[in-house]
Amino acid sequence: MDLIQKLLNITLIPSTFFALLLLVPPFYVLKFLSSLFKSCLNHESVAGKVALITGASSGIGEELAYEYARRGARLALVARREDRLRSVLDKALQLGSPDAMIIPADVSNIEDSQRFVAQTVNHFGQLDHLVNNAGIAQAKFFDEFSEKLSDLAPMMDINFWGSAYATHFAVPHLRKSRGKIVVISSAAAWCLPPRMSFYNASKAATISFFETLRAEFGPDIGITIVTPGFTKTEMTSDQLLEQMGVKTLPFAVPLESAERCAKAIVKSTCRGDMYLIEPSWTRTLMWLKWFLAAPVDWCFRFLLGKHRVIH
Repeated sequence: MDLIQKLLNITLIPSTFFALLLLVPPFYVLKFLSSLFKSCLNHESVAGKVALITGASSGIGEELAYEYARRGARLALVARREDRLRSVLDKALQLGSPDAMIIPADVSNIEDSQRFVAQTVNHFGQLDHLVNNAGIAQAKFFDEFSEKLSDLAPMMDINFWGSAYATHFAVPHLRKSRGKIVVISSAAAWCLPPRMSFYNASKAATISFFETLRAEFGPDIGITIVTPGFTKTEMTSDQLLEQMGVKTLPFAVPLESAERCAKAIVKSTCRGDMYLIEPSWTRTLMWLKWFLAAPVDWCFRFLLGKHRVIH
């Protein structure tokens, strides 16, 4: 067996590399043509369809509610802050949603997740899009956490389990409608900035989970995994950016508006895309991380590291 492993190490790596050089260019040409086809001829209309959006009280979730409303979708808006949900509901109805409801709930609570999916289906009679958007962030070096690590469980509970719970209860209804799941992860899942260890891990787990589900569900349920870069929301407040060390960088980090991000997400979902990196320029960070891992790691330590001081 060791001989076979050595043989594979010698032959498989270079042969795969050259095969990729031959296959990748035509693959991306076909992907581009497929994207054009989807945009022109196979663009889903969500008018009259039902979209359940978690974390809809602010940020990307709020703007997703407005974008779905403009396209005539019926909405179930879920978040913990009922007062904020009511204002989002009012605006969504003004923007064109024919019917919308709010469901105050905590996505990290499995009973709440079962309830808001059931309430949505009972009210509308169907479910077409499940948008797993709810999330929280915290920035701190791992060795600076003074509390018990178990106290950090809400990060995983909301960012990962919240999406898993909602999906579990929504799947039978989405199969019936041949619907879609939208997963709002983060570029941090593959860029892995310092001071965000638990957030990065929760978002990476989310991507892995839904990539697995995509293979399991096949064509029955479409899954679009979104990895936004820096977007202007409550999660990128000045305080959090300060904690992350972003405010001490010698250059300004551009923030995309939540409205622009939401428009791109709904458009990508209706196109049936598997992935969306928004804004698209952030994919360059992914390429740098893949092909220049050591220099990128050094840059992170230099720019965002514990002992970095910029005057």
